[in-house]
Amino acid sequence: MHLLIVAAGSGSRMGADRNKLLLPLCGRPVIAWTFDAVIRANLISWVGIVGQPVDEISIMSLVDNASKPFVWIKGGSTRQESVQNGLEALPSSAKKVLIHDGARCMADSELFDTCATVVERGDAVIAATPVTDTIKKVDKTGMIVSTPDRSGLWAAQTPQGFSVDQLREGHKEADLRGWNVTDDASLYERLGWPVKVLEAGPSNIKVTTPFDLIVAEALITIKAKA
Repeated sequence: MHLLIVAAGSGSRMGADRNKLLLPLCGRPVIAWTFDAVIRANLISWVGIVGQPVDEISIMSLVDNASKPFVWIKGGSTRQESVQNGLEALPSSAKKVLIHDGARCMADSELFDTCATVVERGDAVIAATPVTDTIKKVDKTGMIVSTPDRSGLWAAQTPQGFSVDQLREGHKEADLRGWNVTDDASLYERLGWPVKVLEAGPSNIKVTTPFDLIVAEALITIKAKA
């Protein structure tokens, strides 16, 4: 299975002066924890890291001695563009692909392998977790408009897995129609293509804010003691 790790973000919401994936987490860069799980995943055979040139040396040095190939791919100005660049850089033999946000550093190897298995069987899939909070839809003035039934609401995560050819077709349609999406499953949704949800659990967090770093550190500490 081929995997693309999107690592082209910045530290703006983190208030950092560098890519948040290079911030320290329990003594190691955030993305190093992501790499650990990827390397342990039995079904991942090739990894493309999509990032900005300024981070290439720092990030690639973390996988110098990895047991599987890691390839650097120049990222775009948006996540959508970065994924497109990653798709273009896949080996010609790639038929299925997982897309993962590097900031989801708590994803474990079993999650990658389970998603890969679902994709190999022919389904598109996303890792996700059921929403537990009551959700409010709010208008531009800050007033509540409605309360959706949370029983059918899931928070989308990554990895997300797809057919390479179909995902490329989805991105081509997005360009033609001027769509801007925050994840690849949204392309499938807009085009009426089915996507399966795989429950990953709430610990598969995305490190975006300083608080997320605190949560991630606590989770790593708990796992180490288990």
